[in-house]
Amino acid sequence: MTFKAAAGAPEREPNVMRFAVSDSSLGLVLVAQSAKGISAVLLGDDRDTLRDDLQHRYPFATLTDGDTTLDALCADVVNLVESPLRGLNATLDMRGSEFQREVWRALRSVPAGSTTTYTEVARRIGSPKSVRAVARACAANPLAVVVPCHRVLRRDGQLSGYRWGIERKRELLAREAAAS
Repeated sequence: MTFKAAAGAPEREPNVMRFAVSDSSLGLVLVAQSAKGISAVLLGDDRDTLRDDLQHRYPFATLTDGDTTLDALCADVVNLVESPLRGLNATLDMRGSEFQREVWRALRSVPAGSTTTYTEVARRIGSPKSVRAVARACAANPLAVVVPCHRVLRRDGQLSGYRWGIERKRELLAREAAAS
């Protein structure tokens, strides 16, 4: 996957986010884009709930429906959900603390078909005692699938929680294993 990460903008910065929602085999996929890049990829079962989640995550953003360009980007994200080895070439607007963005960058380096642990991610970012903070950064990840927090397992190799549902996590991992 090729990504360019835009610098994180302050959460209170007024801005406009365009969004589009599309169907996938895992439910609905919402893709939101700011002027700097993709700022959210959310998974769920209800369009209004996804839009509310987006507004809650970015309370100072003005949300507007996307256009054909954003619809095409949303289709690319759905293709990533369906075929994880296809990759995605897009600029990201990763909004979060510096620590969160560091965790998310580390997660993007975990190849499809592979998994890691919260402990390993903490070591990788040079903060071996911050395992719980790594787990919180995964839970706060607004870029489902694009920042692959679904690839993080507990230290014992078992599945742990996933913001968008443990069954979606299980299915994403199965697809990646089958495609590798």
